[in-house]
Amino acid sequence: MSGGGASIRLVLVDDHTVIRHGLRAILEREPDLEVVGESADAAGTVALLERTVPDIVLLDIRLHGVQDDEGLWLCRQLTTSFPTVKVIVLSSFLEDRLVLQAIQHGAKGYVLKDVDVVELVRDVRAVYAGGTAFESRSADVMLRSLTGAPADGHGLTEREREVTWLVAQGLSNRVIGEQLFISQSTVKFHLNNIMVKLGVSRRAGLVYVAGKQGLL
Repeated sequence: MSGGGASIRLVLVDDHTVIRHGLRAILEREPDLEVVGESADAAGTVALLERTVPDIVLLDIRLHGVQDDEGLWLCRQLTTSFPTVKVIVLSSFLEDRLVLQAIQHGAKGYVLKDVDVVELVRDVRAVYAGGTAFESRSADVMLRSLTGAPADGHGLTEREREVTWLVAQGLSNRVIGEQLFISQSTVKFHLNNIMVKLGVSRRAGLVYVAGKQGLL
């Protein structure tokens, strides 16, 4: 519970209406959390904060039609123009560059969208109290940046390594999904993350780079 019984005021920034509504429903179950606004784009976010001045913004920096750098710029603009507002990046993508640059642009946390509900609520309260919110995977990115240690396999998760190996066998997304007991949309999600991490844009490039890096 926030000090003095006051609610922690939140703004949700995500271009997917379903995700915003889902987050609102989850967060507002807590007596000390209040969602005071939602936005789907950068311009709307700035205008919304001018009206509401929340305590915390949950920000997806990959908004529709917005490049990563523009999303990071929005993070910087929010933390600079509204110094009392704290930003937690809530993203589907775990990429070293994005995590580190989000921190450099003033974010107090970087949390993946598959975070446990209890953990997300705990993160919000921690940031409100003056702390930070970096779950284990994003914290590993920061640790590597401090120690200079290279990412293991470009930071591929075990599931992403499985998908990479199956792609290298020439299997389609449908067959990969059947073998891993996941949907085709989930396969596409993993493929997108893998390609971002390996710096490629096609399946052939993925296989080539993965082979060169000893990931197969």
